[in-house]
Amino acid sequence: MIFEVENKKVFSPDIGKSFDKNNHSVILLHGSGQSHVVWSLTDQYIADQGFNVFALDFPGHGNSEGTCLKSIEEMSVWLHKVVKQIGIKDLTLVGHSQGCLIALEYINKYPENIKNLIFVAGSYEIPVNKSLIDLANSGDQESLNLMMKWGYGYSKQFIGGNPLQKILNSSREIREVLAKDLIACNNYKNGMNCVKKIKCPTFFIFGELDKMIKLDKGKKFSGLVSGSKTHIIKDCGHMLILENAFEMREKIAEFLKK
Repeated sequence: MIFEVENKKVFSPDIGKSFDKNNHSVILLHGSGQSHVVWSLTDQYIADQGFNVFALDFPGHGNSEGTCLKSIEEMSVWLHKVVKQIGIKDLTLVGHSQGCLIALEYINKYPENIKNLIFVAGSYEIPVNKSLIDLANSGDQESLNLMMKWGYGYSKQFIGGNPLQKILNSSREIREVLAKDLIACNNYKNGMNCVKKIKCPTFFIFGELDKMIKLDKGKKFSGLVSGSKTHIIKDCGHMLILENAFEMREKIAEFLKK
């Protein structure tokens, strides 16, 4: 599915179903340097439960046009333009990692359309190691290796190869996509203020072995939202959307149906 926002093409995978304004909509928000590809085991499954599902590529990512946005605040504003362009009135945001920060800033600015929030491996702040930012800024492939080393529960390469290497194919893309995203995450400081404004049903999913958002920090995040629900996936790290997408998507579907 391709549509336009400010004369730039926006991509979301075609899952064989057109937008139905009578159905609840779910937008999946990818993490730093990623694209719709990381939701490939999730989007069709959620759509088959009777929801409109959009696994958006943010500007400059995947198949979407434009340059990468420089801040989480800009990303949330862009996301709202997408929501208005599609005509969504009833919305759940599902964010992974950086996507959680975007969801937080979105509900801070545009709470009126949000029915539910789902945070996957997220926090209200995501400080990034300076060495990783420096590597990404220089276009060094080692930045991708480090992200996956820190991202998976166990220090082994994902079956089929490093997924980030399949998304970011050149040093230029590492500099212009991953580096900008990492800097945007590191610079974002408004998360705690946004958490205080959450009034809708909220669900948190964490990986037991997450090295990027350690479980104690995740639990602190979820504890700030009154009445929220939490699920912990065992033997998984930060990339649980790929490590155990099956359990994650089942829990998301259960929450959406309540």
